[in-house]
Amino acid sequence: MPINPSFPDRLRADAPLLVAWCGMPDPSVAGLLAREAFDAVVLDMQHGSIDFTASLQAVQLIAAAAKPALVRIPVGDFATASRLLDAGAAGVIAPMINTIEDARRFASFMKFPPMGERSWGAYGALTLSGLDPGDYLQQANGLTVSFAMVETREALNIIDDILAVPGIDGVFIGPSDLSIALSGGRGLDPAGAEVEKALDHALARVKAAGKLAAIYAVSGARAVELSRKGFHMVSIGTDISMLKAGAQAALAAARG
Repeated sequence: MPINPSFPDRLRADAPLLVAWCGMPDPSVAGLLAREAFDAVVLDMQHGSIDFTASLQAVQLIAAAAKPALVRIPVGDFATASRLLDAGAAGVIAPMINTIEDARRFASFMKFPPMGERSWGAYGALTLSGLDPGDYLQQANGLTVSFAMVETREALNIIDDILAVPGIDGVFIGPSDLSIALSGGRGLDPAGAEVEKALDHALARVKAAGKLAAIYAVSGARAVELSRKGFHMVSIGTDISMLKAGAQAALAAARG
């Protein structure tokens, strides 16, 4: 049966969703984290080591834990976005959306006509959703989420135009790349004053457009700050950072 409420409906609810971020190549890692109290799991095909085949397996493992799976695709690989939706992913995050044309092309691969040009072949999604083909075709555009990443000065300057593109459900802020862009490559400070100002601006524009805002947080403490700002979805570190923190905590406890 379809998940009720849907993932987009949960994003629009009052409480922000807290998600795990996975880049390790073994899909069982994502499946394990999906069975914790995270609201969803993001698979990182851009900077992570996980490939397309492992991502397909991870989507199934995450679904088995009754959680939504999202995937960050490599830059410009919009065809893979459609294939991931076909497999049952609940959403796709597209990096480096720096022009209106980037946003339009991304949306066209994410949504069925008349909103986009996604082609038919959603066999995995049919199995996971429990919908028959006709119902899935009619409902899919509202069941999946397309996040355009805003992580450059160029994207920030046209955020209203990106948000206005039909089929773009919201923006995902990349604070690390944004800090590099805003500093002209002089530094990496994802919680710096200039980035904070940019985040407030982006959130105001998202709110005005009635769309969704998501962001990456390097830690649980930072996730609290970003949730209070009003983001609909916030990550909590990465699988690697959580593995490292767990190892350090276990060693510290063992050594007294």
